[in-house]
Amino acid sequence: MTYQSEIHSIDLDPYIDGQRRKITGETFPTYDPASGTVLHEVPVADASVVGEAVETAARALKGSWAAITPAERSRMLFRVAQEIRNDAERLSIVESLDAGKPLREARGDIETSARYFEYYAGIADKMQGDTIPLGPDFISFTLHEPIGATAHIIPWNFPLVTTARGLAPALAAGATAVIKPAEQTPLTALMLPEYLERAGVPAGVVNVVCGPGAVTGAPLVAHDKIAHVTFTGSVATGKAVLASAASHVASTTMELGGKSPVVVLADADMDAALDGVMKAIFTNAGQVCSAGSRLVIERGCADAFLDRLVARIKTLGFGRGLDNPDIGPVVSHQQLLKIEGIVKASVGAGAQLLVGGSIAHPEGLGGWFFEPTVLLASDPATLAVQEEIFGPVLTVQIADDFDHACALAECTDFGLVAGIYTSDISKALRFARIASGGQVFINQYFAGGVETPFGGVKNSGFGREKGLEGLKSYYTVKTVTARI
Repeated sequence: MTYQSEIHSIDLDPYIDGQRRKITGETFPTYDPASGTVLHEVPVADASVVGEAVETAARALKGSWAAITPAERSRMLFRVAQEIRNDAERLSIVESLDAGKPLREARGDIETSARYFEYYAGIADKMQGDTIPLGPDFISFTLHEPIGATAHIIPWNFPLVTTARGLAPALAAGATAVIKPAEQTPLTALMLPEYLERAGVPAGVVNVVCGPGAVTGAPLVAHDKIAHVTFTGSVATGKAVLASAASHVASTTMELGGKSPVVVLADADMDAALDGVMKAIFTNAGQVCSAGSRLVIERGCADAFLDRLVARIKTLGFGRGLDNPDIGPVVSHQQLLKIEGIVKASVGAGAQLLVGGSIAHPEGLGGWFFEPTVLLASDPATLAVQEEIFGPVLTVQIADDFDHACALAECTDFGLVAGIYTSDISKALRFARIASGGQVFINQYFAGGVETPFGGVKNSGFGREKGLEGLKSYYTVKTVTARI
């Protein structure tokens, strides 16, 4: 089967109440970022279709789904994980084509998606309440009950991973879901229902609708039968989602991106630090919420380290995702222009360009590529220091010493993750206390995984996903007390 026929075999209609809902009218294109060509035209779900999906999820919550035991929910989630693994190569190819990311990264994403279902399968039948000692005349205990119908607004950079990250704990807790994937990368989310069906998930429990935020996302978040919204995206859109959810008192989980620092001290293992910095900023062409997009480096080691970093960057090659390049394309022409604009504005304001800095035009590829770029910024107010670029652009800040490095690490309004490379464990742990964010990495970047809670503070949002903390968004606690 050719890749093109693989793409065109995907059913693109909204998935509602266990079947495809045939709709006509407006569509939107999803592109191959490496070539700039259209992969598919996807039907737009308008407010009426979105309303149908939400009503379905609300009914399913009180229907057959409520009668399924936690043990059976656990078995279902295990089966979902296995179904994804059974079709992992097909999913990886589609993810690589739709998002542009290297195939090796797409394969890792698909395995991580399966792992989310596997991980939360293991807790679905162990969500026990507590007994509360009130004395001999009372018995008091707590129940964990599903929060209700949930909305999942998915970003374009990790399509299936982010879907699984929220959906798996929601299902483990007994909640239902309506998923709205990003219009740039909707394909693997549209494929997910076939695996859910084969795993035995009842009709109506999971629904998928596609379309632009204003047309599809806004009515989903605003629907009064949505009890919780899990959102990953920009600060500006997140604020609008918060306001809409508040209108009907829905709870929210907000992951709004970051401008995360990687601190390298002069006593660090420089080989490990160099590998870590490269991985932190160039994974998925820098299109990672938790990317280490700011290098804060101690002055004593800065020149030698930056020389090695620039030399390493100059060896990187471009390519389409399926060819496993060092650097793939960014997701859209709009994103490409945003990256270029921030780099140009920062250089114009005094930042020093060490390498890269321009739109790239790899031979034989007509897509959206940006050169891996390093900017040296002496002013913390520089746009490239403060703004989330979401591209292969690393901003460097020079620190006089450890305390100065900590201050520079904290110089933005974001607080998602932070990393440090040092052989001094006391400094590493002091940094972990000081750094704003939900995760701190020591002598490795992107450490941890499905099991480790993740989320932000400040403009990076609030709430936690992953790990056992990730369950808490999807159930409520009811206390029952009786006189005996």
